[in-house]
Amino acid sequence: MYSFRELQKACKKEAGGKEIRLAVLGNCATQFFSQAVKGYGRLSGLNLTVFDADYNQIATQLLNPSSEVYGFGADKILIWLCTEKIYEEYLAEEVSLRNAFAETYMQKIQHYWDLIENNSKAQILQMNFFEIDDKALGNYSSKMDFTFIYQIRKLNYLLAEAEAKNGKVYPVDALSLQLNLGRDFFFDAALYYHAKMSVSMDALPYLAKAVIDVVNAMNGKIKKCVILDLDNTLWGGIIGDDGMGGIEIGEYGKGHVFTNLQRWIKQLKDCGIILAVCSKNEADIAREPFEKHEEMILRLADISIFVANWNDKASNIKMIQESLNIGMDSIVFLDDNPVERNLVKEKCPDIEVPELPKDPALWLDFLQRKNYFETASYTGSGSDRTKLYQREFERKSHQQSFETIDDYLQNLMMEGRAKAFEPVKYPRIAQLTQRTNQFNLRTVRYTEDDIKRLAEDKGFITLYYTLKDKFGDYGLVSVVILKKTSEKDLFVDTWLMSCRVFKRGMEEFVMNHVVQTAKENGFETISSQYIPTKKNQMVKDIYEAMGFNRDGENLFHLDLDTFKTAKTYIKEADSDE
Repeated sequence: MYSFRELQKACKKEAGGKEIRLAVLGNCATQFFSQAVKGYGRLSGLNLTVFDADYNQIATQLLNPSSEVYGFGADKILIWLCTEKIYEEYLAEEVSLRNAFAETYMQKIQHYWDLIENNSKAQILQMNFFEIDDKALGNYSSKMDFTFIYQIRKLNYLLAEAEAKNGKVYPVDALSLQLNLGRDFFFDAALYYHAKMSVSMDALPYLAKAVIDVVNAMNGKIKKCVILDLDNTLWGGIIGDDGMGGIEIGEYGKGHVFTNLQRWIKQLKDCGIILAVCSKNEADIAREPFEKHEEMILRLADISIFVANWNDKASNIKMIQESLNIGMDSIVFLDDNPVERNLVKEKCPDIEVPELPKDPALWLDFLQRKNYFETASYTGSGSDRTKLYQREFERKSHQQSFETIDDYLQNLMMEGRAKAFEPVKYPRIAQLTQRTNQFNLRTVRYTEDDIKRLAEDKGFITLYYTLKDKFGDYGLVSVVILKKTSEKDLFVDTWLMSCRVFKRGMEEFVMNHVVQTAKENGFETISSQYIPTKKNQMVKDIYEAMGFNRDGENLFHLDLDTFKTAKTYIKEADSDE
């Protein structure tokens, strides 16, 4: 972990890319915290600018539409209500009213959220609450509803419930840091009383990292895949030497370590993380535990791509990455062998390769604390995603039997469908805007509430596209948001597409439909923009390829009368299907 001094120096570090503007509001002193957040952001490659509001001015700033916070034009506003101040408010409350303290305080927090939503377009980062157990009744305090420990725990619960219902609020789990690091490390009483700082100088970098983890996820910088070694990683022992009966897995002895690791990895899969295997082994032998060992938690159905051979792992990982069509920086590779880890880091520098402790018993806690899998959305479709990638691997194998790409695409028997945004799809559409980086022309991120607003706004035409072929259903693969800029012109606010269907004719299918929709609604031109990022270079020429004319640097327009229908082998599905 960086020291606070290192983060202070990093504030001067230059960073490219789109500027992210974060405002910090706290009822405690936040100056050093804001510096730590900015420094951590710069070290993470974010062009982060931070506005630190004056001490304990949350209500003053949020109630005034002309305040400094709103004038700053923040993309994101972080609210930090420190437990020490909350405790002081609790003690000032009449004893007879303390059993309702959490509900009353939660109303104040939601009022803050409403003020932000009414006065700005900023997303909200909300820190939850550290615990203070004042032992007013000793251990008995935890069951009495008027005690502070009861109320602060209830407040954390109420906060989580409220966040789950508000798509513009993103949690920063400060409490988990306090639990992991310990209150003695996290809190410096002298610093609080003299400087009103609620977190020690040593703990500030950990809290800053938690904030930047969330900001990165909100901006689409997330891990999507875990690639797993097998021998002495998913089980103890070497399957090729020890056989099925000799490997360590199950509830007893060392096997319990690997069983719990597998349980956690399976949970990652259920939450949408892609699982792949990369092992130096004979393929049939490597698969055997997944198929036949009764105490294995992970099964072949959980693995999107299974690679077991004697090639070097770096080459195999590159093959897996290309098959999944995701960035190397979206992958975490787990291997017990430091030699293999170093090789992969050398050959694939963008991949995340944790330096696992020597003792496997420490691995699970180590990986959980690293927080590799921060996300800003969840749709509950993890199992479906595994099947999608398994089918995609089948498609790539199938492609090798054709001499031309045209023959292959025709043989897929693809069907596409276009629909207007509808409520059941809002979570998935929002998730795509937050997670799609490569085929994304402007990389605008939207929350579920934003998607609902756009769908109901008559100033926009909002479309999503699905695709299926003979191997299965890709599901929702593309999103287009068109803004009505005049009676005759539409502007492409958003066009994104899953890279799983790139070069399948889906981009042509989408554009054909967009032009058709524009004509049916009486428009004559479509204008568009490409905003370059580090990851979307693959689509920098897409508009010109579709027949648009260039108007300037990364600006384009299309006269609809001149558009020639693009060739695609995707047929439009019947509307009643």
